[in-house]
Amino acid sequence: MNFMRTAVLLAAMTALFLIVGAALGGKTGMMMALVFAVGTNLFAYWNSDSMALAANEAREVDARAEPGLVNMVHELAARAQLPPPRVYVVDSDQPNAFATGRDPDHAAVAVNTGLVHILTREELAGVVAHELAHIKNRDTLTMTITATLAGAISSIAHWGMFMGGGRRDNGGLGIIGTIALSILAPIAAMIVQMAVSRSREYEADKMGAEICGNPLWLARALAKISQGAEAIPNEAAEARPGMAHMFIVNPLTGQGMDNLFSTHPNVENRIAALEQMAAQMGLSSAASPSASQAGWAPFQSPSSSGTPGSFLGGGGIAGNPWSNGSDRDTSNRNRPRGPWG
Repeated sequence: MNFMRTAVLLAAMTALFLIVGAALGGKTGMMMALVFAVGTNLFAYWNSDSMALAANEAREVDARAEPGLVNMVHELAARAQLPPPRVYVVDSDQPNAFATGRDPDHAAVAVNTGLVHILTREELAGVVAHELAHIKNRDTLTMTITATLAGAISSIAHWGMFMGGGRRDNGGLGIIGTIALSILAPIAAMIVQMAVSRSREYEADKMGAEICGNPLWLARALAKISQGAEAIPNEAAEARPGMAHMFIVNPLTGQGMDNLFSTHPNVENRIAALEQMAAQMGLSSAASPSASQAGWAPFQSPSSSGTPGSFLGGGGIAGNPWSNGSDRDTSNRNRPRGPWG
């Protein structure tokens, strides 16, 4: 359903582009704006990963620096039948995460250090799985297409008057019609673009829940991240609000309702959908699946004692979040550690 909705929204965006181009700029103006917008967005597409990571001051980590985090990402990627993405850490107190990259072979997952303070291992697995779902669904490509069309519509709207769109003797709309369309067309394009973004979030939630094995882990993570995002500002995102759609939860505001200008669905709606999915799988909020039910146990060890029903082991992320128990060895207690253990 969400794939169909995305296709319909992309078709609507394309139709809007053609209508605005023909009304304001004619064929010449339409082609000029399209060439400009495509060129700009192609540059952003090929460099989207490095631009997004640099803007958030993300630092790449490997299995030697952060073995627990990297192993979790790689285990989930294998479960999703994806190449292992690069792993980054963002030194931000706001709990959040995002994925970037033009395709699964050039992808990266970035996790804010703020997640360490609020999520259990299970919940973090849900978040990582959600981001991997974005990669698997090639949502970066989808959003690049919508950005290209939205940029073309805005360009035509701004150039329309100079391209003869305001002259009735050229078959244009006249000055009043041109001004009105120049204002309304970019707004309409933005609404469609945000609707596409919201549609992709629902699909990533669904696939992410399938990847990690329990929709309730992601549901609980979304509730905690939403509260944290409301309370803790993300300076990098505030400075570049155009990046807001990348994150699992809107880093700019904690709106309590779906609206036309929101980049993300309402968190309560997302949680309700995940809880419904869990009920269909025979899961309840009181328990998580066993290792045999989930089919994946990257952190399980014979001596670990997990939360009820947890196959990850441990009681959550506290102290050294990525430890599987080895930090209880006195030989490791004095080892210098970063925020991820």
